Amino acid sequence: MSTKTPSEADILRPINNTSKKYFIGLGLAGGAFAIFLAMWAYQLSVGLVITGLSDWGSGGGVTWGVYIGAFIWWVGIAHGGIILSAAVRLLGMDRYMPVARLAELLTIAGLSAAGFYILVHMGRPDRMVTSVLGNYHITVHNSPLVWDVTVITAYFVLTATYLLLTLRYDVTRLRDDLPGYFEPVYKMLTLGYTEKEDPVVERMVWWLALAIIIMAPLLLHGGVIPWLFALIPTMPGWFGAIQGPQFLTIALTSAIAGVILVSYAFRWAYEWEHIITDDVFRGLTLWLGFFALLFLWLQLQQIIGGVYAAPMDQSTVVSAMLGHPIYFGALSVVAAVLAYTFAQAIRPSLFTKKRSVAAAVAALLATLFEKVLFVVEGLMYPTFGLYAAVPGDYWPSLIEMFSVVGTIGMVAAFFMVVAKVVPVVELHAIEHLREGGHDHATDGGEEVDR
Repeated sequence: MSTKTPSEADILRPINNTSKKYFIGLGLAGGAFAIFLAMWAYQLSVGLVITGLSDWGSGGGVTWGVYIGAFIWWVGIAHGGIILSAAVRLLGMDRYMPVARLAELLTIAGLSAAGFYILVHMGRPDRMVTSVLGNYHITVHNSPLVWDVTVITAYFVLTATYLLLTLRYDVTRLRDDLPGYFEPVYKMLTLGYTEKEDPVVERMVWWLALAIIIMAPLLLHGGVIPWLFALIPTMPGWFGAIQGPQFLTIALTSAIAGVILVSYAFRWAYEWEHIITDDVFRGLTLWLGFFALLFLWLQLQQIIGGVYAAPMDQSTVVSAMLGHPIYFGALSVVAAVLAYTFAQAIRPSLFTKKRSVAAAVAALLATLFEKVLFVVEGLMYPTFGLYAAVPGDYWPSLIEMFSVVGTIGMVAAFFMVVAKVVPVVELHAIEHLREGGHDHATDGGEEVDR
């Protein structure tokens, strides 16, 4: 374990040092997103008919698939990311200060990816103007799409405000060491800044963190998003009070996994072993296991409610879900993640960062598959069918599957570009580690290694 003292030079390294690996990584991420943009352009020219989606009718099938499932997945990652950052400030979880800003950036990136999926699934981007903005005063009361847009916009504004307020402190104190060609950006970020505002900003950020913690379960991924599904009684696979807590736990599971991956990538790329310590990864992995446990427990509640003396329509959709290998595979993967975190909690020698990363990847894939299946199965088995034909089937098209790869590339490119402009680790985190937190973190990491 490194005993180096964290310094400002460490968090400036991503801004001032550019390697060949950086350009290769940026090229791969940007290339993946560019390929999807080209595929989307083809979809715009031909129509949604090229996807695996279909209109309700005698042909059967579903109108929502990977696009909406991935939309929910990205929203969950985004919501959970800012909840982690807010908890660090609100609950004094100082161990995770080095990854708090990474979690905030993950929220911005995740919400951007989710918003992009809305445009993709609408078929034509101009419908956002003609169908939503122009009739907002009418549709806001009835349209699930407008509620989605409203919630995402509100959360985006909260997170961006939260992030920009903390950046003012860092940019002002590191200004002399930041690149001159971004000076207009830094001037805009620090407009009107004086040191007198620091205590005021601290209080504002605290209140924003409190608002985020309160809004998440009540209005965001524990509220509005699941309510759009849970309040539709004709869709037994969606209907029910379990959806709110279930959506929230799945969001937190995927968000913790996302923070683990992003943190590991920056630690590996910029030699931040003394900043993002092993103790941070061990703690994040334990939280991943905790939310995986809640994930499985709530899934069990839904299964029990659907197989024991359930109404026929609910029994049908739950039986179909249990018989699907993707659902069984997703739950098995989450169970394996839970088993690993439980085992490494009992025997710390089982912990390694690579195993934590593997658990994070597994959790992200499992939550993605579960959300896509949730959307598809919910549509496939309605209580009242509009047509007498058999339900039909659905399999994602290549463009739908590559949309996930493309948005992952979009998020990766976002992180790589932002890391060249502003510090992705807070200066407060470095100051905290220097003032005594570093020794504690190092000791915790050495205990893990032993």
